[in-house]
Amino acid sequence: MASSVTEMIAHARAQIRNLSVAEVAEALESGTVTLIDLREPGEIARDGRVPGAVLAPRGMLEFWADPASPHHRPEFDPAATTILYCASGGRSALAALALRELGYADVAHLDGGLNAWKEHGRPVTLQAEEERR
Repeated sequence: MASSVTEMIAHARAQIRNLSVAEVAEALESGTVTLIDLREPGEIARDGRVPGAVLAPRGMLEFWADPASPHHRPEFDPAATTILYCASGGRSALAALALRELGYADVAHLDGGLNAWKEHGRPVTLQAEEERR
């Protein structure tokens, strides 16, 4: 049993698919994946998000993702390819493991999170840009 959050994250990463920025970008180009941003609204407002990502704060993920939950949202489909991300990859690794436990067969996370995405020069949409549309 893990005794720290660092060990929990390491355990989760050993159980799930850890995708690079290039792998996530390629998956997004296919148009067949659901990308989930697990960060809190304040983080998204401050740092932006990957264009097209579904926003789902980490605390709501299991409730929104479980088809049996009264809070289920249609964007979440256990049969679809689902990729999760957060700021640096810790929350998304834990969340990917949680979705697997809920029956999601094809789930992965962006290793390094939004920080890695931005470091590789990938596009980010800022809230102000979205509001102008």
